Amino acid sequence: MLTLYSKSSCPFCRQVFAVIDRLSLEVEIKDIAESDAYAAELIEKGGKRQVPYLIDTDKDVAMYESDDIASYLQTTYGTPSKPRVHNAGSATCVACEG
Repeated sequence: MLTLYSKSSCPFCRQVFAVIDRLSLEVEIKDIAESDAYAAELIEKGGKRQVPYLIDTDKDVAMYESDDIASYLQTTYGTPSKPRVHNAGSATCVACEG
């Protein structure tokens, strides 16, 4: 089970949300701005009131830092993708379409 402690106004959390959406992951989101109980849980589990904070109980992993979380989710739950190739004949570079 994946749990993410976050705040909706946090740009680093939004980076993680984008990866979660792209990978279509089921994640329990606990917004610490909406609940003092979630903030207390976060401090109890992670030791500080910093978001984003991901807990993956299936893999016994917990971590801070949006880049680390995004990389972990992609590596652990993403599917390998084929490299995108620029098509010189097209108006838009395929690699830039995202």
